[in-house]
Amino acid sequence: MKKIIVIAGPTASGKTSLAVALAKQLKCSIISADSRQFYQELSIGTAKPTPEEMDGVPHYFIDSHSVENPVSAGQFEKQALNKVEELFESDDTVIIVGGSGMFINALIYGTDQLPHDPEIRNFWNQQLEEKGIEFLQDKLKEVDLAYYNEADIKNPVRLIRALEIHEITGEPFSKLRKQNSKTPRFETHYFVIDHPREELYSRINQRVEIMIENGLVEEVKANKQYRNLQTLNTVGYKEIFEFLDGDISKERAIELIQQNTRRYAKRQLTWFRKVDDAIWIKPAATEELVKTILSAIA
Repeated sequence: MKKIIVIAGPTASGKTSLAVALAKQLKCSIISADSRQFYQELSIGTAKPTPEEMDGVPHYFIDSHSVENPVSAGQFEKQALNKVEELFESDDTVIIVGGSGMFINALIYGTDQLPHDPEIRNFWNQQLEEKGIEFLQDKLKEVDLAYYNEADIKNPVRLIRALEIHEITGEPFSKLRKQNSKTPRFETHYFVIDHPREELYSRINQRVEIMIENGLVEEVKANKQYRNLQTLNTVGYKEIFEFLDGDISKERAIELIQQNTRRYAKRQLTWFRKVDDAIWIKPAATEELVKTILSAIA
């Protein structure tokens, strides 16, 4: 029986080390479903695993694309599905690891088949240019409070897609997405690492400090030519750009990265709580967690 094991959880929850230990036990490969680790130019601010952390386990969709060619959930679905089918020719198991619930779902269930209308999308893109992202946020809050509360409302692509669907159908995106749920393509075992909130926040704060020590400011400087791309309008990068512009101090930039990462983690957890049949696992020694997962999938 071919199976997918998903190791999910918020940022800084310890997904990589657990996935690598599990992959070594099962002698299988890992597909990253982290929407920021695809990009070759971004490493420190995305907490991309190092070769040492990968520990010889094959990883796919890390350093696989350039920020100049951003990857949509639909593109990831096609490319990752091809890779899974290729791996299944020799392996019984593939591990999917990441914190991007939308990309995990794209691979397991397929991207949604909800309608598109280029004219409506262009209208909302024009509204974004003329009135700013806050205008789109307010509009989404009016028509779909449920999605507003769980979406990354700083991502204009997500805002515009939800507003486009609402205008075409007259229904909230949050409602239609639930109705559009599918059965998994594969036998799937979905695990979410669940830290107590204060412990998770402490891990996040510490990770940000390590990123700064490891050269995050220099990495952002090196990517200055890409700063207008949506890919760089993300936590850890936009705050350092503000510091480099002289708008805030370095200390304030660090505080904001920590604060915005904690908010992002909260949104990730909101997403994972909606996953049917997910098994939530409490932090423990890696060996214990591997045993827990192997027992659950037996």
